[in-house]
Amino acid sequence: MDQLLDILKRNRLSVTDGRKKILEMFLKTPGALAHADIEKYTDAAFDRVTVYRTLQTFVDKGIIHNIPTSDNAILYALCKEECADGHHHDNHVHFICDTCGQTTCLDEVTIPEVKLPKGFRPQFSEMVVKGICAACQAKQ
Repeated sequence: MDQLLDILKRNRLSVTDGRKKILEMFLKTPGALAHADIEKYTDAAFDRVTVYRTLQTFVDKGIIHNIPTSDNAILYALCKEECADGHHHDNHVHFICDTCGQTTCLDEVTIPEVKLPKGFRPQFSEMVVKGICAACQAKQ
């Protein structure tokens, strides 16, 4: 609970039941979460708009970041400590397990620099690797 309150206070956010509940879920979950997962977890205590606005606020403040999926959905995961208001530093690979479907941030694996042709300027890079996670391999 202390970590949860510290994150909200450090980002100058008021402590509301919705923010506490959603942030608690991110702190308890090792992988990425879909909007639908978050709605289920909040157990209909908060409407879809409240969940959406809370997620957007957390993204804007650098608390969580977006992970694109192949079906154009968005997953969310906790940011590293270095992220701040409007400045994400999540230059890491995201791994999607083909067996269990879990999406994991591989913080220790950075996205390699891409050499672009003259006249092109990158603003954001993302990399998703698909395969079988360690937990699923151990079950085989």
